[in-house]
Amino acid sequence: MESSSSASVSDESSEANGGGGGCSSPSTTTTPSMDAVNLSRTFSDVSSFSEEQSSSVDHSGPFDPPSVATTVSKLIGRRSPASAALSRLSMKPRADVLDRRSTDDELELVKERFSKLLLGEDMSGSGKGVCTAVAISNAITNLYATVFGSCHKLEPLPEGKKTMWRREMDCLLSVCDYIVEFFPSSQTLPDGTKVEVMATRPRSDIYINLPALEKLDAMLIEILDSFQKAEFWYADAGTRSFGSVTSSSTMSSSSFRRSMHRNEDKWWLPVPCVPDEGISGKARKDLQKKRDCASQIHKAAVAINTGVLGDMEVPDSFMAVLPKSGKASVGDSVYRAMLGAEKFSPDYLLDCLDMSSEHEALAMADRVEAAMYVWRRKASASHGRSRWSAVKELVGDDEDQDKNVMLAGRAESLLLCLKHRFPGLSQTTLDTSKIQFNKDIGQAILESYSRVLESLAFNIVSWIDDVLFADKTVRKQ
Repeated sequence: MESSSSASVSDESSEANGGGGGCSSPSTTTTPSMDAVNLSRTFSDVSSFSEEQSSSVDHSGPFDPPSVATTVSKLIGRRSPASAALSRLSMKPRADVLDRRSTDDELELVKERFSKLLLGEDMSGSGKGVCTAVAISNAITNLYATVFGSCHKLEPLPEGKKTMWRREMDCLLSVCDYIVEFFPSSQTLPDGTKVEVMATRPRSDIYINLPALEKLDAMLIEILDSFQKAEFWYADAGTRSFGSVTSSSTMSSSSFRRSMHRNEDKWWLPVPCVPDEGISGKARKDLQKKRDCASQIHKAAVAINTGVLGDMEVPDSFMAVLPKSGKASVGDSVYRAMLGAEKFSPDYLLDCLDMSSEHEALAMADRVEAAMYVWRRKASASHGRSRWSAVKELVGDDEDQDKNVMLAGRAESLLLCLKHRFPGLSQTTLDTSKIQFNKDIGQAILESYSRVLESLAFNIVSWIDDVLFADKTVRKQ
Protein backbone atom coordinates (compact mmCIF):
# COMPACT_ATOMS: atom_id res chain seq x y z
CA MET A 1 0.00 0.00 0.00
CA GLU A 2 2.87 2.36 0.65
CA SER A 3 4.13 1.87 -2.85
CA SER A 4 0.67 2.67 -4.23
CA SER A 5 0.37 5.90 -2.25
CA SER A 6 3.84 7.03 -3.28
CA ALA A 7 2.97 6.31 -6.89
CA SER A 8 -0.19 8.42 -6.55
CA VAL A 9 1.70 11.36 -5.05
CA SER A 10 4.15 11.31 -7.93
CA ASP A 11 1.25 11.21 -10.35
CA GLU A 12 -0.40 14.26 -8.81
CA SER A 13 2.85 16.18 -8.86
CA SER A 14 3.32 15.30 -12.50
CA GLU A 15 -0.14 16.68 -13.29
CA ALA A 16 0.67 19.89 -11.40
CA ASN A 17 3.85 20.33 -13.38
CA GLY A 18 1.94 20.13 -16.58
CA GLY A 19 3.74 17.14 -18.05
CA GLY A 20 7.08 18.84 -18.52
CA GLY A 21 9.85 16.26 -18.44
CA GLY A 22 13.58 16.76 -18.74
CA CYS A 23 16.87 14.82 -18.76
CA SER A 24 18.96 14.57 -15.61
CA SER A 25 21.87 12.63 -14.20
CA PRO A 26 21.28 9.14 -12.77
CA SER A 27 21.53 10.51 -9.24
CA THR A 28 18.51 12.85 -9.69
CA THR A 29 14.83 11.91 -10.04
CA THR A 30 13.17 12.64 -13.39
CA THR A 31 9.53 13.76 -13.29
CA PRO A 32 7.71 11.69 -15.93
CA SER A 33 4.93 13.00 -18.13
CA MET A 34 1.36 11.79 -17.89
CA ASP A 35 1.72 9.78 -21.07
CA ALA A 36 4.82 8.11 -19.72
CA VAL A 37 3.04 7.29 -16.48
CA ASN A 38 0.12 5.75 -18.31
CA LEU A 39 2.41 3.67 -20.54
CA SER A 40 4.54 2.37 -17.70
CA ARG A 41 1.85 1.16 -15.32
CA THR A 42 1.04 -2.31 -14.17
CA PHE A 43 -2.35 -3.65 -13.22
CA SER A 44 -2.05 -2.65 -9.57
CA ASP A 45 -0.94 0.92 -10.40
CA VAL A 46 -3.79 1.40 -12.87
CA SER A 47 -6.39 0.36 -10.29
CA SER A 48 -5.06 2.73 -7.60
CA PHE A 49 -4.77 5.60 -10.04
CA SER A 50 -8.32 5.16 -11.34
CA GLU A 51 -9.73 5.09 -7.81
CA GLU A 52 -8.04 8.35 -6.79
CA GLN A 53 -8.96 10.15 -10.03
CA SER A 54 -12.51 8.83 -10.35
CA SER A 55 -14.03 12.07 -9.03
CA SER A 56 -12.26 14.17 -11.66
CA VAL A 57 -13.02 11.92 -14.63
CA ASP A 58 -16.22 12.77 -16.51
CA HIS A 59 -17.87 9.72 -18.09
CA SER A 60 -20.82 9.99 -20.42
CA GLY A 61 -22.93 7.79 -18.18
CA PRO A 62 -22.85 6.23 -14.74
CA PHE A 63 -22.50 2.71 -16.19
CA ASP A 64 -20.47 3.43 -19.31
CA PRO A 65 -17.02 1.75 -19.19
CA PRO A 66 -13.89 3.70 -20.10
CA SER A 67 -12.86 3.69 -23.71
CA VAL A 68 -10.80 0.81 -25.07
CA ALA A 69 -7.99 3.15 -26.10
CA THR A 70 -7.71 4.51 -22.57
CA THR A 71 -7.58 1.02 -21.07
CA VAL A 72 -4.98 -0.19 -23.55
CA SER A 73 -2.84 2.90 -23.01
CA LYS A 74 -2.84 2.23 -19.29
CA LEU A 75 -2.14 -1.51 -19.52
CA ILE A 76 0.51 -1.61 -22.24
CA GLY A 77 4.08 -0.99 -21.17
CA ARG A 78 7.03 -2.24 -19.15
CA ARG A 79 6.97 -3.38 -15.55
CA SER A 80 7.54 -0.74 -12.91
CA PRO A 81 10.26 -1.08 -10.23
CA ALA A 82 7.59 -1.77 -7.63
CA SER A 83 6.27 -4.70 -9.66
CA ALA A 84 9.81 -6.06 -10.15
CA ALA A 85 10.35 -5.87 -6.41
CA LEU A 86 7.12 -7.77 -5.80
CA SER A 87 8.18 -10.38 -8.33
CA ARG A 88 11.51 -10.84 -6.56
CA LEU A 89 9.75 -11.18 -3.22
CA SER A 90 7.41 -13.76 -4.64
CA MET A 91 10.42 -15.80 -5.90
CA LYS A 92 12.25 -15.85 -2.58
CA PRO A 93 10.30 -18.73 -1.03
CA ARG A 94 10.85 -20.77 -4.20
CA ALA A 95 14.61 -20.13 -4.09
CA ASP A 96 14.67 -21.15 -0.44
CA VAL A 97 12.93 -24.37 -1.35
CA LEU A 98 15.50 -25.10 -4.07
CA ASP A 99 18.40 -24.41 -1.73
CA ARG A 100 16.86 -26.57 0.95
CA ARG A 101 16.21 -29.31 -1.61
CA SER A 102 19.86 -29.35 -2.74
CA THR A 103 20.99 -29.51 0.89
CA ASP A 104 18.56 -32.32 1.57
CA ASP A 105 19.80 -34.23 -1.49
CA GLU A 106 23.41 -34.01 -0.28
CA LEU A 107 22.34 -35.12 3.19
CA GLU A 108 20.47 -38.09 1.74
CA LEU A 109 23.57 -39.00 -0.29
CA VAL A 110 25.72 -38.96 2.84
CA LYS A 111 23.13 -41.07 4.66
CA GLU A 112 23.12 -43.58 1.81
CA ARG A 113 26.92 -43.88 1.75
CA PHE A 114 27.11 -44.15 5.54
CA SER A 115 24.39 -46.81 5.64
CA LYS A 116 26.09 -48.92 2.98
CA LEU A 117 29.37 -48.78 4.88
CA LEU A 118 27.68 -49.85 8.12
CA LEU A 119 25.73 -52.62 6.39
CA GLY A 120 28.81 -53.87 4.56
CA GLU A 121 26.90 -53.63 1.25
CA ASP A 122 24.38 -56.17 2.56
CA MET A 123 21.04 -54.43 2.11
CA SER A 124 19.19 -57.23 3.91
CA GLY A 125 20.80 -56.20 7.19
CA SER A 126 21.45 -59.81 8.17
CA GLY A 127 25.14 -59.19 8.92
CA LYS A 128 26.44 -61.16 5.94
CA GLY A 129 28.09 -58.16 4.31
CA VAL A 130 31.77 -57.48 3.83
CA CYS A 131 33.91 -55.83 6.47
CA THR A 132 34.23 -52.05 6.67
CA ALA A 133 37.67 -52.04 5.03
CA VAL A 134 36.42 -53.89 1.96
CA ALA A 135 33.27 -51.73 1.83
CA ILE A 136 35.32 -48.50 1.75
CA SER A 137 37.70 -49.97 -0.82
CA ASN A 138 34.76 -50.92 -3.05
CA ALA A 139 33.19 -47.48 -2.55
CA ILE A 140 36.34 -45.71 -3.80
CA THR A 141 36.66 -48.10 -6.72
CA ASN A 142 33.00 -47.68 -7.71
CA LEU A 143 33.22 -43.90 -7.38
CA TYR A 144 36.21 -43.86 -9.72
CA ALA A 145 34.31 -46.01 -12.24
CA THR A 146 31.32 -43.66 -12.04
CA VAL A 147 33.31 -40.46 -12.51
CA PHE A 148 36.11 -41.55 -14.86
CA GLY A 149 34.70 -44.72 -16.43
CA SER A 150 33.35 -42.89 -19.46
CA CYS A 151 36.38 -40.63 -19.92
CA HIS A 152 38.40 -41.63 -22.98
CA LYS A 153 39.63 -38.24 -24.17
CA LEU A 154 42.05 -35.53 -23.18
CA GLU A 155 39.48 -32.97 -22.12
CA PRO A 156 38.44 -31.20 -18.91
CA LEU A 157 36.37 -33.26 -16.53
CA PRO A 158 32.73 -32.05 -16.45
CA GLU A 159 32.06 -29.78 -13.51
CA GLY A 160 29.35 -32.04 -12.13
CA LYS A 161 31.61 -35.08 -12.09
CA LYS A 162 34.48 -33.07 -10.66
CA THR A 163 32.26 -31.83 -7.82
CA MET A 164 30.97 -35.35 -7.23
CA TRP A 165 34.51 -36.77 -7.09
CA ARG A 166 35.76 -34.19 -4.61
CA ARG A 167 32.68 -34.26 -2.41
CA GLU A 168 32.44 -38.02 -2.05
CA MET A 169 36.19 -38.56 -1.78
CA ASP A 170 36.32 -36.00 1.03
CA CYS A 171 33.59 -37.96 2.78
CA LEU A 172 35.39 -41.30 2.38
CA LEU A 173 38.82 -39.93 3.28
CA SER A 174 37.47 -38.24 6.42
CA VAL A 175 37.71 -41.62 8.12
CA CYS A 176 41.49 -41.21 8.15
CA ASP A 177 41.16 -38.17 10.44
CA TYR A 178 40.19 -40.53 13.27
CA ILE A 179 42.81 -43.25 12.64
CA VAL A 180 45.55 -42.46 15.15
CA GLU A 181 48.39 -44.10 17.00
CA PHE A 182 49.52 -43.59 20.59
CA PHE A 183 52.95 -42.34 21.56
CA PRO A 184 54.43 -41.44 24.96
CA SER A 185 54.47 -37.76 25.80
CA SER A 186 54.80 -35.48 28.80
CA GLN A 187 52.27 -33.04 30.14
CA THR A 188 52.75 -30.23 32.64
CA LEU A 189 50.02 -29.85 35.26
CA PRO A 190 48.89 -26.44 36.59
CA ASP A 191 51.07 -26.90 39.70
CA GLY A 192 54.19 -27.44 37.55
CA THR A 193 54.33 -31.22 37.91
CA LYS A 194 55.30 -33.13 34.77
CA VAL A 195 53.56 -36.42 34.12
CA GLU A 196 53.91 -38.95 31.34
CA VAL A 197 50.80 -39.48 29.23
CA MET A 198 49.91 -41.29 26.03
CA ALA A 199 49.09 -38.78 23.30
CA THR A 200 47.65 -39.46 19.86
CA ARG A 201 48.86 -38.54 16.39
CA PRO A 202 47.90 -39.60 12.85
CA ARG A 203 49.11 -43.07 11.98
CA SER A 204 52.48 -42.86 10.27
CA ASP A 205 51.50 -44.55 6.99
CA ILE A 206 48.42 -42.34 6.62
CA TYR A 207 50.31 -39.21 7.68
CA ILE A 208 52.92 -39.82 4.95
CA ASN A 209 50.92 -41.28 2.07
CA LEU A 210 47.50 -39.62 2.20
CA PRO A 211 48.69 -36.01 1.61
CA ALA A 212 50.88 -37.29 -1.22
CA LEU A 213 47.93 -39.05 -2.85
CA GLU A 214 45.74 -35.96 -2.54
CA LYS A 215 48.46 -33.93 -4.24
CA LEU A 216 48.73 -36.47 -7.05
CA ASP A 217 44.94 -36.39 -7.41
CA ALA A 218 44.90 -32.60 -7.79
CA MET A 219 47.74 -32.73 -10.33
CA LEU A 220 45.91 -35.26 -12.52
CA ILE A 221 42.72 -33.17 -12.50
CA GLU A 222 44.82 -30.12 -13.37
CA ILE A 223 46.35 -31.95 -16.34
CA LEU A 224 42.89 -32.79 -17.68
CA ASP A 225 41.65 -29.23 -17.14
CA SER A 226 44.61 -27.89 -19.14
CA PHE A 227 43.14 -29.37 -22.34
CA GLN A 228 40.45 -26.71 -22.55
CA LYS A 229 41.79 -25.50 -25.92
CA ALA A 230 43.78 -28.04 -27.90
CA GLU A 231 44.98 -28.36 -31.47
CA PHE A 232 43.56 -31.87 -31.75
CA TRP A 233 40.09 -33.34 -31.50
CA TYR A 234 38.43 -36.74 -31.47
CA ALA A 235 36.25 -38.73 -33.83
CA ASP A 236 34.23 -41.84 -33.12
CA ALA A 237 36.01 -45.13 -33.66
CA GLY A 238 36.27 -45.94 -37.33
CA THR A 239 34.98 -42.55 -38.49
CA ARG A 240 36.34 -39.08 -39.02
CA SER A 241 35.09 -35.72 -37.82
CA PHE A 242 33.94 -33.87 -40.97
CA GLY A 243 33.31 -30.66 -39.04
CA SER A 244 37.02 -30.17 -38.37
CA VAL A 245 39.60 -28.02 -40.05
CA THR A 246 40.93 -31.07 -41.89
CA SER A 247 37.67 -31.96 -43.62
CA SER A 248 39.26 -31.11 -46.96
CA SER A 249 41.36 -34.25 -46.81
CA THR A 250 40.28 -37.07 -49.08
CA MET A 251 41.49 -39.86 -46.81
CA SER A 252 38.78 -42.45 -46.23
CA SER A 253 37.56 -43.29 -42.77
CA SER A 254 38.94 -46.82 -42.83
CA SER A 255 42.44 -45.79 -43.88
CA PHE A 256 42.30 -42.96 -41.35
CA ARG A 257 41.54 -45.46 -38.62
CA ARG A 258 44.40 -47.71 -39.68
CA SER A 259 46.92 -44.91 -39.70
CA MET A 260 45.75 -43.07 -36.60
CA HIS A 261 44.68 -45.73 -34.14
CA ARG A 262 47.71 -46.81 -32.15
CA ASN A 263 46.05 -49.71 -30.33
CA GLU A 264 43.86 -51.87 -32.55
CA ASP A 265 42.88 -54.06 -29.59
CA LYS A 266 40.81 -51.17 -28.19
CA TRP A 267 39.02 -50.27 -31.40
CA TRP A 268 36.00 -48.81 -29.58
CA LEU A 269 37.96 -45.85 -28.19
CA PRO A 270 37.63 -42.46 -29.92
CA VAL A 271 40.32 -41.74 -32.48
CA PRO A 272 42.48 -38.62 -32.00
CA CYS A 273 42.56 -36.31 -35.02
CA VAL A 274 45.18 -33.68 -35.82
CA PRO A 275 45.49 -31.08 -38.60
CA ASP A 276 46.95 -32.16 -41.94
CA GLU A 277 50.25 -30.46 -41.14
CA GLY A 278 50.28 -31.84 -37.58
CA ILE A 279 50.18 -29.93 -34.34
CA SER A 280 52.52 -27.03 -33.69
CA GLY A 281 55.91 -27.50 -32.10
CA LYS A 282 54.82 -25.64 -29.00
CA ALA A 283 51.77 -27.87 -28.56
CA ARG A 284 53.90 -30.97 -29.15
CA LYS A 285 56.40 -29.86 -26.52
CA ASP A 286 53.58 -29.10 -24.09
CA LEU A 287 52.06 -32.54 -24.67
CA GLN A 288 55.38 -34.22 -24.01
CA LYS A 289 55.79 -32.24 -20.81
CA LYS A 290 52.36 -33.27 -19.58
CA ARG A 291 53.09 -36.87 -20.51
CA ASP A 292 56.27 -36.87 -18.46
CA CYS A 293 54.39 -35.35 -15.53
CA ALA A 294 51.63 -37.96 -15.73
CA SER A 295 54.24 -40.70 -16.02
CA GLN A 296 55.94 -39.53 -12.82
CA ILE A 297 52.57 -39.42 -11.08
CA HIS A 298 51.95 -42.98 -12.24
CA LYS A 299 55.27 -44.15 -10.82
CA ALA A 300 54.58 -42.45 -7.49
CA ALA A 301 51.11 -44.02 -7.25
CA VAL A 302 52.55 -47.44 -8.12
CA ALA A 303 55.22 -47.06 -5.42
CA ILE A 304 52.63 -46.16 -2.77
CA ASN A 305 50.31 -48.96 -3.85
CA THR A 306 53.12 -51.51 -3.84
CA GLY A 307 54.23 -50.42 -0.39
CA VAL A 308 50.73 -50.63 1.06
CA LEU A 309 50.12 -54.05 -0.48
CA GLY A 310 53.47 -55.23 0.86
CA ASP A 311 52.45 -54.21 4.38
CA MET A 312 49.19 -56.17 4.20
CA GLU A 313 49.14 -59.61 5.72
CA VAL A 314 49.18 -62.57 3.36
CA PRO A 315 45.85 -64.42 3.73
CA ASP A 316 45.97 -67.96 5.03
CA SER A 317 43.80 -69.03 2.10
CA PHE A 318 46.57 -68.01 -0.30
CA MET A 319 49.29 -69.81 1.63
CA ALA A 320 47.16 -72.95 1.83
CA VAL A 321 47.02 -73.40 -1.95
CA LEU A 322 50.70 -72.75 -2.68
CA PRO A 323 52.55 -75.49 -4.59
CA LYS A 324 55.01 -77.67 -2.71
CA SER A 325 58.01 -76.36 -4.64
CA GLY A 326 58.88 -73.14 -6.39
CA LYS A 327 60.32 -75.07 -9.31
CA ALA A 328 56.92 -76.59 -10.07
CA SER A 329 55.39 -73.12 -10.04
CA VAL A 330 57.75 -71.27 -12.43
CA GLY A 331 58.76 -74.22 -14.61
CA ASP A 332 62.10 -75.90 -15.32
CA SER A 333 63.50 -73.34 -17.77
CA VAL A 334 62.83 -70.32 -15.57
CA TYR A 335 64.07 -72.19 -12.49
CA ARG A 336 67.37 -73.07 -14.14
CA ALA A 337 67.84 -69.49 -15.32
CA MET A 338 67.22 -68.16 -11.82
CA LEU A 339 69.42 -70.72 -10.08
CA GLY A 340 72.33 -71.20 -12.48
CA ALA A 341 73.35 -67.63 -13.30
CA GLU A 342 76.01 -66.05 -11.13
CA LYS A 343 74.69 -62.57 -11.90
CA PHE A 344 70.95 -62.75 -12.36
CA SER A 345 69.39 -60.35 -14.90
CA PRO A 346 65.59 -60.25 -14.78
CA ASP A 347 65.43 -58.15 -17.96
CA TYR A 348 67.42 -60.73 -19.91
CA LEU A 349 65.18 -63.52 -18.61
CA LEU A 350 62.02 -61.65 -19.65
CA ASP A 351 63.49 -61.08 -23.10
CA CYS A 352 64.08 -64.82 -23.42
CA LEU A 353 60.52 -65.62 -22.36
CA ASP A 354 59.12 -63.38 -25.13
CA MET A 355 55.71 -62.63 -23.62
CA SER A 356 53.57 -60.84 -26.21
CA SER A 357 50.34 -60.23 -24.31
CA GLU A 358 49.33 -58.94 -20.90
CA HIS A 359 47.47 -62.20 -20.25
CA GLU A 360 50.71 -64.16 -20.52
CA ALA A 361 52.49 -61.58 -18.36
CA LEU A 362 49.83 -61.83 -15.64
CA ALA A 363 50.00 -65.62 -15.64
CA MET A 364 53.79 -65.47 -15.30
CA ALA A 365 53.47 -62.89 -12.48
CA ASP A 366 51.14 -65.22 -10.56
CA ARG A 367 53.56 -68.15 -10.94
CA VAL A 368 56.62 -66.12 -9.92
CA GLU A 369 54.83 -64.61 -6.92
CA ALA A 370 53.66 -68.05 -5.75
CA ALA A 371 57.19 -69.44 -6.07
CA MET A 372 58.58 -66.44 -4.16
CA TYR A 373 56.37 -67.18 -1.16
CA VAL A 374 57.19 -70.88 -1.33
CA TRP A 375 60.90 -70.08 -1.07
CA ARG A 376 60.26 -67.50 1.65
CA ARG A 377 58.32 -70.03 3.70
CA LYS A 378 61.11 -72.60 3.37
CA ALA A 379 63.75 -70.02 4.33
CA SER A 380 61.73 -68.93 7.36
CA ALA A 381 61.28 -72.53 8.48
CA SER A 382 64.99 -73.33 8.10
CA HIS A 383 66.05 -70.27 10.13
CA GLY A 384 63.33 -70.58 12.76
CA ARG A 385 61.81 -67.21 11.97
CA SER A 386 58.14 -66.52 11.35
CA ARG A 387 58.57 -63.28 9.40
CA TRP A 388 60.46 -62.80 6.16
CA SER A 389 61.91 -59.47 7.34
CA ALA A 390 63.52 -61.25 10.28
CA VAL A 391 65.08 -63.78 7.90
CA LYS A 392 66.47 -60.97 5.75
CA GLU A 393 68.03 -59.31 8.77
CA LEU A 394 69.51 -62.62 9.91
CA VAL A 395 71.01 -63.51 6.54
CA GLY A 396 72.21 -59.99 5.72
CA ASP A 397 74.50 -59.76 2.70
CA ASP A 398 75.12 -63.53 2.53
CA GLU A 399 71.97 -64.34 0.60
CA ASP A 400 73.84 -66.57 -1.84
CA GLN A 401 74.74 -68.92 1.03
CA ASP A 402 71.04 -69.88 1.38
CA LYS A 403 69.46 -71.15 -1.82
CA ASN A 404 65.89 -70.41 -0.76
CA VAL A 405 66.74 -66.84 0.28
CA MET A 406 68.57 -66.27 -2.99
CA LEU A 407 65.73 -67.66 -5.10
CA ALA A 408 63.15 -65.63 -3.18
CA GLY A 409 65.15 -62.43 -3.76
CA ARG A 410 65.56 -63.14 -7.46
CA ALA A 411 61.88 -63.95 -7.81
CA GLU A 412 61.03 -60.62 -6.19
CA SER A 413 63.29 -58.71 -8.61
CA LEU A 414 61.81 -60.63 -11.56
CA LEU A 415 58.29 -59.75 -10.40
CA LEU A 416 59.12 -56.04 -10.07
CA CYS A 417 60.73 -56.00 -13.50
CA LEU A 418 57.68 -57.72 -14.97
CA LYS A 419 55.34 -55.10 -13.48
CA HIS A 420 57.52 -52.26 -14.78
CA ARG A 421 57.56 -53.72 -18.26
CA PHE A 422 53.76 -54.07 -18.22
CA PRO A 423 52.57 -50.99 -16.29
CA GLY A 424 48.91 -51.65 -17.04
CA LEU A 425 49.05 -55.18 -15.66
CA SER A 426 46.03 -56.30 -13.69
CA GLN A 427 46.21 -57.29 -10.05
CA THR A 428 47.80 -60.61 -9.29
CA THR A 429 46.03 -63.35 -7.39
CA LEU A 430 47.87 -62.44 -4.18
CA ASP A 431 46.99 -58.75 -4.49
CA THR A 432 43.32 -59.60 -4.98
CA SER A 433 43.38 -61.92 -1.98
CA LYS A 434 45.02 -59.27 0.20
CA ILE A 435 42.39 -56.68 -0.71
CA GLN A 436 39.57 -59.17 -0.18
CA PHE A 437 40.67 -60.34 3.27
CA ASN A 438 42.18 -57.09 4.53
CA LYS A 439 40.72 -55.77 7.80
CA ASP A 440 42.78 -52.59 8.17
CA ILE A 441 40.65 -49.60 7.14
CA GLY A 442 43.61 -47.25 6.73
CA GLN A 443 45.42 -49.65 4.43
CA ALA A 444 42.20 -50.21 2.46
CA ILE A 445 41.81 -46.48 1.82
CA LEU A 446 45.44 -45.97 0.84
CA GLU A 447 45.48 -49.02 -1.42
CA SER A 448 42.25 -48.22 -3.28
CA TYR A 449 43.04 -44.50 -3.58
CA SER A 450 46.52 -45.14 -4.97
CA ARG A 451 45.17 -47.83 -7.29
CA VAL A 452 42.57 -45.59 -8.94
CA LEU A 453 45.08 -42.74 -9.29
CA GLU A 454 47.51 -45.19 -10.85
CA SER A 455 44.84 -46.17 -13.35
CA LEU A 456 43.96 -42.55 -14.19
CA ALA A 457 47.60 -41.56 -14.64
CA PHE A 458 48.22 -44.56 -16.89
CA ASN A 459 45.18 -43.64 -19.02
CA ILE A 460 46.34 -40.04 -19.40
CA VAL A 461 49.78 -41.20 -20.54
CA SER A 462 48.14 -43.57 -23.01
CA TRP A 463 45.83 -40.85 -24.39
CA ILE A 464 48.74 -38.47 -24.86
CA ASP A 465 50.70 -41.21 -26.63
CA ASP A 466 47.74 -41.69 -29.00
CA VAL A 467 47.77 -38.00 -29.92
CA LEU A 468 51.55 -37.95 -30.40
CA PHE A 469 51.30 -41.09 -32.54
CA ALA A 470 48.63 -39.47 -34.71
CA ASP A 471 50.75 -36.34 -35.07
CA LYS A 472 53.83 -38.39 -35.99
CA THR A 473 51.85 -40.37 -38.57
CA VAL A 474 50.46 -37.25 -40.24
CA ARG A 475 53.83 -35.52 -40.44
CA LYS A 476 55.37 -38.60 -42.14
CA GLN A 477 52.80 -38.60 -44.92
